Amino acid sequence: MNKTLLYCVLLAGVSPLGQAADPPNAGQTGAQRLEKLERQLKAVEKRAARAERLARQARRAARPPKRANAFNPAISLILNGAFSSYSRHDDYHLPGFALGEEAGLAPEGFSLGESELTIAANTDHYWRGQLTLSLEDEGSETVSSAEEAFVETLGLGHGLTFRAGRFFSALGYLNGKHAHAWNFGDAPLIYRGLFGDQLKQDGVRLSYLAPTDRYLEISLEAGNGQSFPAGGAHAGIGDWVAALKTGGDIGDSHSWQLGLSRFHAGHIADRAAATHRFSGDSRISGLDLVYKWAPHGNSRERGLTLQAEYFQRHENGQLQVGDAVSPGYHGEQRGWYAEALYRFRQQWRIGLRYDRLGSANSASDAAVLQQADLADTGHNPHRVSVMLEWSPSEFSRVRLQYDRDNSTAAGDDELFLQYTQALGSHGAHSY
Repeated sequence: MNKTLLYCVLLAGVSPLGQAADPPNAGQTGAQRLEKLERQLKAVEKRAARAERLARQARRAARPPKRANAFNPAISLILNGAFSSYSRHDDYHLPGFALGEEAGLAPEGFSLGESELTIAANTDHYWRGQLTLSLEDEGSETVSSAEEAFVETLGLGHGLTFRAGRFFSALGYLNGKHAHAWNFGDAPLIYRGLFGDQLKQDGVRLSYLAPTDRYLEISLEAGNGQSFPAGGAHAGIGDWVAALKTGGDIGDSHSWQLGLSRFHAGHIADRAAATHRFSGDSRISGLDLVYKWAPHGNSRERGLTLQAEYFQRHENGQLQVGDAVSPGYHGEQRGWYAEALYRFRQQWRIGLRYDRLGSANSASDAAVLQQADLADTGHNPHRVSVMLEWSPSEFSRVRLQYDRDNSTAAGDDELFLQYTQALGSHGAHSY
């Protein structure tokens, strides 16, 4: 502390202007008054030193200690086990649709479900990276695969974000979310029929977030065509996706989001399904809409979510079953789902979902179309699902779900009991 400044302050106390506050003793000599000033100065310096010492201690307490693992990536584990029961045990199929390898019902009885291990971190001030490994049962074995493995830019500027690697496509609304974040324990029928449950991209994505009051984001993706419904890895660009999302708030209790998307896979050389092979091109158009209500934006106590998606696919090319080939194949499949979720207490939600599919496929050889299970059977697959969910915290959930699945005319009663536990650092989910 500046001693000159302190002397000036203290001298002011004995000046004529300061006499009212601290009148001097008329009998004091000049030496006595000076000694008194020095004692006051030492007391002020002691208090200042003590204040500075306390400030240093407070700064040290607020700063986290340095550790050897301070810069290690965030690690999270999602345990997502289930018990499944079905009234029918036939091989699953959707009339009029070609299913990918991963599409179908979960294993009956107790199973691991689809658990996930995620590792993510900023590599520097330009990039971040993420790896998500999934663990799930396939027959009598438990297999691991890379769900996502990508790098993404940070602060590219002008609302732009670039991503490269493997990631869930921005096509539609539900596709970009991990399975444990879905409102129901299984994929909608249209996702099962078109994408084999979920569309992954091995490629790149460029996203643009517009600087507008209303949320507006545009994404463009280019992939190698490895994942269903494309036909396998391509030397160049095997498929591409364009997606637009917009939305906003209505007051402080309502919000909405609308999405449009388009998928195109051209020059599919050979896409294998359980019953047939397809070569040609495939185009999918999608529309999604989400509405959310929560009193004053507080969804922890009460809230309503309405969610719906519609997709339509057109395919042209060649259909093959065994040695039989139909070169004039035209495929048209469509479907939608709608679901409503209501949180009636802080830890409890109920949900209702309805799915419906339809198809109008044709081929120059009707026998090949029939053998491929793509002919019109007069039955439109549909399903009703109800669920009850208990979430004691944001890190755990237990869900009971019942499906009346009329994917085929015979129908199936399906019951699921699912638990989800989130361990470690886990980022917030998107809208």
